[in-house]
Amino acid sequence: MFKFFRRVWGYMTASANTKFEERADPKVQLEQAIGEAQDQHRRLTEQAANVIANQKQTEMRLNRAMEELERLNGSTRQALLMVDDAQRRGDTAKATEYNQAAEGFANRLIAVEKQVEDLKTMHLQTTQASDQAKAAVQQNSMALQKKLAERQKLLSQLDQAKMQEQMNKAMATLSETVGQDVPTFDQVRDKIEARYAKAIGASELQGQTVESRMLEVEQASLNTEAQSRLSELRSQLGLSSVSAPGALSAPAQQAVPAAGQTGGGAVPAPEQGDAVPASPETPGSGA
Repeated sequence: MFKFFRRVWGYMTASANTKFEERADPKVQLEQAIGEAQDQHRRLTEQAANVIANQKQTEMRLNRAMEELERLNGSTRQALLMVDDAQRRGDTAKATEYNQAAEGFANRLIAVEKQVEDLKTMHLQTTQASDQAKAAVQQNSMALQKKLAERQKLLSQLDQAKMQEQMNKAMATLSETVGQDVPTFDQVRDKIEARYAKAIGASELQGQTVESRMLEVEQASLNTEAQSRLSELRSQLGLSSVSAPGALSAPAQQAVPAAGQTGGGAVPAPEQGDAVPASPETPGSGA
């Protein structure tokens, strides 16, 4: 039973992590990764500083030991010289005391020499560790600088990806169904084009019927009768028949000589207010 619950817990954890990764903002995750890299570099720098500090402390201890060794060596030599001088003077007690002091210096000299050897070994190790720490910090610093340089590139790519996704989504809405009550752009366009084509087709069919031809004949007959009536009115008014149909050639005040006039004179234009002759018997008419 415990194994079952552990498997269920593992499954739920993996599912939650997957959903979190799907919904997480890559920009925030990128900033988190950069922040973690910076924290790691800071911790590495602190550790390297401790290693370098240990190397410096070992170096200072070695220097003090070397100075102590040199001082003891000089003191031992001086004690031996004083023993020899006391023996020459015949002062046995002084010679014995100086000899004991020389032995004490010699013992301390031996201990310091051993300490110096140990410190030399330790200094060598700490120096190597310090060099390795410096190299590690330098390499990590270069890696961090590379990540910082790539961050702007990744942010730009992320913005481009978001813009492309929005564009793809907008283009998809033009051809995909938005909802049950909302038609797509393609559907509306097809509907309008079908209605337009149907109207054009119906108009073409109506133009081919017998009724439409009959209407055309009647319209042509009416146009012919109207032109005939206009020609008659022009003749009564003494106007030229060369003018375009439906328009007078000139005002009534500017009458032209009638065709076939025998007297050679022009028909005077009627004065303003005079009545227009109603019959074609006027001399000079072109009836």
